[in-house]
Amino acid sequence: MGLSADRDTPATIMQGGRRKAYRPLPPAARRAALDEGLAAYDRGEWFEAHELLEPAWMGTADIPERELYQALIKLAAAHVHRQRGNALGMARNLTGARSRLAAAIVGGADDQGLTLGALLAAIDDRMALLAALGEGSVSSVPVIPVSRRG
Repeated sequence: MGLSADRDTPATIMQGGRRKAYRPLPPAARRAALDEGLAAYDRGEWFEAHELLEPAWMGTADIPERELYQALIKLAAAHVHRQRGNALGMARNLTGARSRLAAAIVGGADDQGLTLGALLAAIDDRMALLAALGEGSVSSVPVIPVSRRG
């Protein structure tokens, strides 16, 4: 799994060939962080969503689960850039979100009730819209909804 810790340094985990923070969080607490993060996302509070999702990401040693949370974090960051009119920042974060989400799917991550295939397709759609945008306003690119199965 690649965990490391000693008295003087916080625990880390290898993810994507790099050491990443690992702050163990019980499954129920990770689920609560996910719920809170998605609620902020639904309200259009992109930066808040990003911040609320981080404990879930850092709280698990399960790589596919980490990839899923990080995909959602990058998706929220993409919308921060959209809100600021930064097409390049949005595109970079969508690319990262897509890569992480694909890794989560391939790794067999628990989908947490999310429709991961639809989310992946929506990211691809927004990336194509951004590529075709040219000098247009990034605010014309629709927000990507993140929905759970009812």
